[in-house]
Amino acid sequence: MRILVTGGAGFIGSHLTDAFLSRGDEVAVLDDLSTGRPGRLDPRVAVHQVSVTDAAALAAVVDAVRPELICHLAAQIDVRASVEDPAADARTNVIGTINVLEAARAGGARVLFASTGGALYGMDAAIPSAEDQFPEPEAPYGTAKYCAEQYIGLANRLHGTAHSVLRLGNVYGPRQDPAGEAGVVAIFCGKVSRGEQPVIYGDGGQTRDYVHVGDVADAFLAAADAPRPGVWNIGTGAETSILTLADVIGQVSGRPVEPGFGPARPGELRRSALDVTRAAGELGWKAATSLEEGVASVYAWVLAGEPDR
Repeated sequence: MRILVTGGAGFIGSHLTDAFLSRGDEVAVLDDLSTGRPGRLDPRVAVHQVSVTDAAALAAVVDAVRPELICHLAAQIDVRASVEDPAADARTNVIGTINVLEAARAGGARVLFASTGGALYGMDAAIPSAEDQFPEPEAPYGTAKYCAEQYIGLANRLHGTAHSVLRLGNVYGPRQDPAGEAGVVAIFCGKVSRGEQPVIYGDGGQTRDYVHVGDVADAFLAAADAPRPGVWNIGTGAETSILTLADVIGQVSGRPVEPGFGPARPGELRRSALDVTRAAGELGWKAATSLEEGVASVYAWVLAGEPDR
């Protein structure tokens, strides 16, 4: 298959690009490089430095690459940034997705969209949350992702396309920036490796569904080969509190973690875990990496100097 990965020089996108290459697919990347790094990518991959908010430039890349599949991962991913500037979040996450859909329609490509499970279902959702749970996001980021999903569903109804949505849990793994604003596993591993105190915002009882990036890449491959459109949660189905995560990092690192505490941040959920029954049944996919194994991979990567590859 010929595949274009938007946001392909990012943390998840670069792993996905590697996964497609490893099975013999032809892959190109579109990334504005605002946070992505070309060094994460295999040298065989062509990188087009273009933003999904630039409809004309995006369409030109799709016309040149002629992908059969577009994996759309380019996004504004910071929940706090979306609260501070919801219009900017919507420009990337809503308008950018519409631009991808229009370029895909012109080029006859199918789209796999990386949505969010963790920020979508809302404060009162059943745990674990299934795909038929009505979304009530608590921040502009989740709202924008849900809006983008609606445009994907509309495209399927209006144009007879077979685009699909993968609602991701809290993805972690090597190549996630330990100095960034998102990605608590990488941030905590980075601080612990340097002998610094990680900070928990809130009381530490808040839970997330942590899914390893390698498992997420496998889910995209399974969805790429699926014969029909769908909406699938991609997680582990398990809740893990921040305090438990800190304990696991302490066990892996051999350095007991005694975090500091700060005020809870607006727009962030108390509990989150995803029901992954549908993905197992329809895609034959299930997360295979335990939290201990996954955290160990991140800590080893940090100790190795956080290489791009």
